[in-house]
Amino acid sequence: MTTGTRQIHDFCFINLMTGHAADARAFYGRLLGWTYGEMPGAPGGRLILVDGRLAGAVMDLDGGGMPEGTPAVVGVMIRVESADATIARVNALGGRAEPAFDVLENGRMGMCTDPQGAAFGIWQAKQQIGIDCDSHAHGAPGWFEVQTTDAPAAVRFYTQLFGWAPETHPMPHGTTYTVFKLGDRPVAGAMPIVPQMGDVPPSWATNFSVKDAAATERLAAELGGKVCMPTMAIPNVGRFAFLQSPQGVPFYVLEWAAP
Repeated sequence: MTTGTRQIHDFCFINLMTGHAADARAFYGRLLGWTYGEMPGAPGGRLILVDGRLAGAVMDLDGGGMPEGTPAVVGVMIRVESADATIARVNALGGRAEPAFDVLENGRMGMCTDPQGAAFGIWQAKQQIGIDCDSHAHGAPGWFEVQTTDAPAAVRFYTQLFGWAPETHPMPHGTTYTVFKLGDRPVAGAMPIVPQMGDVPPSWATNFSVKDAAATERLAAELGGKVCMPTMAIPNVGRFAFLQSPQGVPFYVLEWAAP
């Protein structure tokens, strides 16, 4: 469980990129209990609040200011000491990264892609550190996972980039799941894209913590969302479901097992 300010090389923000932002905010408000705050300088953007604490932002793809072709996704951001140095390191390790830029006085960010094509953002904090909600609270970003076509290569890339320590766990079908640890604390995972997942591109997936995964799945369907994968158990972890918002944004929900 993570509470308070995120450390260097921890996940520090999500950006929900969506069309029909007002409808999306209503959907997630009902489903995950989100409330919203003003976001100066971002047309159509709103801060996501979980129990009154910062979790990320909803960005309006229809509101102007977004690059053409921006996909409807939940984007992830990782806190770094220096955005410019991290971008240089991404490129040196075989990824791709655009030059860093300042976001008002809040911080400095950059957009990156790993060698397999999964996109992620980096954030050098100034006035805004990022997420400060409890990662196990209902509606909070609780777990992050890179789904990739070359898991060993992705693990090498991220461990070299962020200093995460990899811990491997066997999965069905002869595959391996890797847990990334920041110090002694798990912060993310890496899993290979297997045929059973269908045509899934390399990407970072966000799991939102929920009190009851099955109930959240049912409510998502009632609210016009799509159930891509019904609730399933993960031994020693909890239960999860793969959903899609009515606006076409894929995401996961995760009900944590009792400690």
